[in-house]
Amino acid sequence: MAEVRLVGEGTLADSIARLDGATRTPAHDLLATAGPHTVIVTATDAWDTDLRPEARAASTAHRTAWLPVRTELGRVVIGPVERAGEPGCVDCADLRRRVNRLHSRAHDSLVAHHQPALHGRASALLTGLAAGVVATLVDDEAARLDKDPATARTRDALLTLDLKTLEVTRHPFLPDPVCPVCGDLPDDTAEAAEITLRSWDKSAPERYRTRDIATYQDTLTSTYVDPECGLIRLLAKDSDAGSVVAAAWMGLRDGATEGGYGRTRSYQTSELVAILEALERHGGMQPGGRRTTVHGSYAELRDQAVDPRELGLYPPDRHRAEGFPYRPFDPHQPYRWVWGHSFRRGGPILVPESYAYYRIHRSPDGPAPFVYEISNGCALGGSPEEAILHGILEIAERDAFLMTWYARMAVPRIDLRSSRRRIAPLIAEAIQAETGYTVMAFDMTTEQGVPCVWAMAVDPADRAGLPKAACAGGSHLDPEIAAENALSELATILPDLIRRYPGQRDLAHRMVTDPSLVTEMAHHSLLYGTPEAFPRLGYLVDSPRTVDFAGMPQPERFRHPDLSDDLRELLRRYLDEDMDVIVVDQTTPELRERDLSCVKVIIPGTLPMTFGHDRRRVDGIPRLHEVPHRLGHRDRPLTPADVNPDPHPFP
Repeated sequence: MAEVRLVGEGTLADSIARLDGATRTPAHDLLATAGPHTVIVTATDAWDTDLRPEARAASTAHRTAWLPVRTELGRVVIGPVERAGEPGCVDCADLRRRVNRLHSRAHDSLVAHHQPALHGRASALLTGLAAGVVATLVDDEAARLDKDPATARTRDALLTLDLKTLEVTRHPFLPDPVCPVCGDLPDDTAEAAEITLRSWDKSAPERYRTRDIATYQDTLTSTYVDPECGLIRLLAKDSDAGSVVAAAWMGLRDGATEGGYGRTRSYQTSELVAILEALERHGGMQPGGRRTTVHGSYAELRDQAVDPRELGLYPPDRHRAEGFPYRPFDPHQPYRWVWGHSFRRGGPILVPESYAYYRIHRSPDGPAPFVYEISNGCALGGSPEEAILHGILEIAERDAFLMTWYARMAVPRIDLRSSRRRIAPLIAEAIQAETGYTVMAFDMTTEQGVPCVWAMAVDPADRAGLPKAACAGGSHLDPEIAAENALSELATILPDLIRRYPGQRDLAHRMVTDPSLVTEMAHHSLLYGTPEAFPRLGYLVDSPRTVDFAGMPQPERFRHPDLSDDLRELLRRYLDEDMDVIVVDQTTPELRERDLSCVKVIIPGTLPMTFGHDRRRVDGIPRLHEVPHRLGHRDRPLTPADVNPDPHPFP
């Protein structure tokens, strides 16, 4: 049995001191008396961390375990056990807990304000019986750490004892890769960014996933979801217009909240999709898998870097507008860059860090960003190849939507009744039955032949207090599934718009004549709830052409047994158009825990999805002027004056 070196005074320490093998030790003697076969236990009846420095120093010096025990008002927190040189320290747990609090900043302020009382006063709920339970738990942990540390319940986890009910709960957490105590991120390098496509068998030719992730749902939930210190703190669910909606909420370091959403026809599947989307968000917000190392100007790095001007920038007059937060791109201004893989070059390429990650924390003395970037092109998969394929599909969807909008392309309306799978018309009928809206879909596929669908719901009766229209988009290698994806999005967006439109109707009407008021994502759909803005969608609603699903690009070229062959075909279609496909690996250690891959796909020349009308980016993308003419929607290439000046309706 390992010897327990106990540091602390009070009820908890007194109970732990009665354990066999426990020796009470002053904090200043820990470094001299602890050894490799001891377990250091710090115990306090109050909410204080004063014993941490001595305990960590002794644990580090002797390569032994340290188990903290403390009381936080109505509960006792045990763990996590910390071992020098191993990830998953006490600071990691503190960070996970902090970001999971709904009001983390207010909580921190309150604790700081009452620090003397919290640190010096024992919890009034702490009884001798509760202390005995804690001592038993500590005894069990010490035995586990002595015999087989891998079985310790506080390894990468906390045990909490509710002082009212004496219920014991375990809360696992994932080590924080950027923890200042135990984090050890590798440097971002050109070699690490290179991608060599591997073979991945598909379960069926028409399925574009490398494994059935649904069979891992329980494992994913237990790994990532925990209200105390999970990467995801909460799962919520609801239903709308024939679809079941789930949300997976994550707390962020800056006190904000980020969510992943699932919209399917079952609660289980929607929760799974919500978890996966939240994990994708986690990978895409800021570097968490590699440490950014490249800093320099484009003029210095141009032979190794993508030209940011090919990604779509703002016109000069936009930068002169009062309060506009983005600065013109300067080829001689040093920026931070991350490594990606260019499929056109067949090797590594540098990408602006602010383009590869969309929620970068910037230092006050750093350069201002030159564009507003979102999660467009970010995707999660069971392999890098799977993630890349789905990242391309997302870019194809958003690019097609914006191409249709900016060029006012009268793309054909899809006859939903022609669906062989019957799912698309059923979703449309469910939306119509529940809301009274007419549902229509349009084929907005562009030159690469990737099926993309625009879905729209229109109120035919112009009912007072209800939004006039709502739009959504979807893509897939199978046109019918592309339509299903678009309609499933619409089924969620429309009821939400119906709920919020009455309270924001005045703002919506002002945005019709003042597009500068369209400043956030929700405003885009809100604007097109107004009857006055609906004529802007007339080129679609009045499109004279129709198409059935058989007349859309078919998936036969994407029916390989190997997913990587499907990806190669998809890549070929962009490369043959003289476009590059760039991939930045966003996978973090947390995602690797369950063999997940996260990427950001960047295709220079495609139209970037943005939210807020003053943030739209169409300059420096000549393809916008050429493709509508190539596809037969215009009798000549577009001029800048031809580009639709109105805010887009993508939700």
